[in-house]
Amino acid sequence: MSNTQLWTLIFVVITFSFYIWIAYRSRVSDTAGFYVAGGGIPAPANGAAIAADWMSAASFISMAGLIAFSQNGYAGSVFLMGWTGGYVLLAMLLAPYLRKFGKYTVPEFVGDRYNETARLVAVVCALVVSFVYVAGQMSGVGVVFQRFLGVDSTWGVVIGMAIVFTYAVLGGMKGITWTQAAQYTVLIIAYLIPAVAISLQLAGNPLPQIGFGAILDDLDGLQRDLGLEAYTEAFTQTSMMNMILITAALMFGTAGLPHVIVRFYTARSVRAARYSALWALFFISLLYTVAPAVGAFSKYNVLSTIPGTGVDETPAWFDSWMEVGLIEVNDLNANGIIDVAGVGLGPGTELIINNDIVVLATPEIAGLPAPIVGLVAAGGLAAALSTASGLLLVISSSVANDIYYTRINPQASEARQLVVGRIAMGAAILIAGYLGINPPGFVAEVVALAFGLAAASFFPILFLGIFWKKATAVAAAAGMTVGIVFTLGYQLWTLPTFFGNDLILDIPATGVGTIGMILNLLTILIVSQFTPKPSELMQKVVEDVRYPGRSELVVAHAEGTLHDGGAGLPVDGAGAHPADPSEGRDSGPER
Repeated sequence: MSNTQLWTLIFVVITFSFYIWIAYRSRVSDTAGFYVAGGGIPAPANGAAIAADWMSAASFISMAGLIAFSQNGYAGSVFLMGWTGGYVLLAMLLAPYLRKFGKYTVPEFVGDRYNETARLVAVVCALVVSFVYVAGQMSGVGVVFQRFLGVDSTWGVVIGMAIVFTYAVLGGMKGITWTQAAQYTVLIIAYLIPAVAISLQLAGNPLPQIGFGAILDDLDGLQRDLGLEAYTEAFTQTSMMNMILITAALMFGTAGLPHVIVRFYTARSVRAARYSALWALFFISLLYTVAPAVGAFSKYNVLSTIPGTGVDETPAWFDSWMEVGLIEVNDLNANGIIDVAGVGLGPGTELIINNDIVVLATPEIAGLPAPIVGLVAAGGLAAALSTASGLLLVISSSVANDIYYTRINPQASEARQLVVGRIAMGAAILIAGYLGINPPGFVAEVVALAFGLAAASFFPILFLGIFWKKATAVAAAAGMTVGIVFTLGYQLWTLPTFFGNDLILDIPATGVGTIGMILNLLTILIVSQFTPKPSELMQKVVEDVRYPGRSELVVAHAEGTLHDGGAGLPVDGAGAHPADPSEGRDSGPER
């Protein structure tokens, strides 16, 4: 075993043992603890958990690679703008109001705000989004195990599945939240230490954000010398329209992600939910302001050392990643030298570097010691597992709470609901493992597809459900259906892993979610004009939920004690009634 593998194993064993210990100490026996951690997580810890849950393997493992090895950094900046901008939308437009509404899950909000048909459509959308998203996380786990521990990627995914199952099933949302706070600590330390060290090496400045600016001119010149576009040049690989479409899909998708939204239900109050958002934005910024620097540093180191090197004279780190198939060299002109001049770093060229290796390989490229390499590997696993656990809980709650309890057995005890939830989580982990072993693309690409699906399905119904009291149940169900069917259909139609057909109007699969979202929005606006409006009482609840402070009307509705003439609260023009949440389970977190 090499020093790198030994240190990786040490950090992985220590961190995994810590995660399981936290889950054991946080184990729960009621649905409030399992689904929303009892609504008792302090804002700083909740913010760290939100940051870990939201950033995922795509942010830690793949984003810097996208920025670096799409021929220039400008094209990759859509991920920075989309994911950070979307979080602002979520924190400002949705999170506090959904928390005040007081429901466990996004489908539960949809069911209460609209009706049970809309809830079922929302459950399907949540399952589709979550399974696509979790595929990217488990794929990232396989990459780390394969490279740093010499474990086959399939077995790496299996190990990751077992760890997630253990701490997610034991502690539910409570265990996952405290585990994710710990995972954020691991991943941010693992990300910042090599970034600071390399910034000192290349720019003489310990702040990567400043060191990054100091090398950009040199990197631009290096790329031009090799026949590539300047690193900072705009619109060389994608049009302005596609930049807008992809950025918007990521932004609105972020604001509609069910596994992130549920995080705001774990806060102690609406006020705590707002502070959780503030803390999360701070924690996220620590990584997102450094990621462009890591990408630029890696690109600079690769281009200054690899082009012109003999095929048999590459450095040890290069050979290690070639052995696991994540770097490829094709000596197209048979001259025995890796030539990059005049071509890109991708298919059809002499040098192909997988986007998923950039952050993980950065310490080795810079010649940093083995303990730092092992720490980065542990950070990559923390990023992937933290998001995977949040997604699996969404899948579990969708099946146990929104299908089993609401539709099949409304009289189920809390113990029965927990059993069903844990069984659903186990089944979801098996499916997630299969998708991780057979992913439809590299990590960030798969995750970007999930964001497009979330934008096309959830954002319009959540936004209009809060800010337009006359959005109807029929319109919500129709809008979600149109949005997700159109977006998923286009993604399957164009992705090489599936049908591989040509793009329509040059719109990429990662940007089509914006079109799907617009179709969803238009469908709701139009259909709402011709279908029964929500009851007057529900319209008052929607109005009250937008105003700060305690609302007796909203609280009574959230607790299931609000009634209209003794007949219950009608949620649409047809007079449908939600199940009383006070029957058979906890009525929800304290407010």
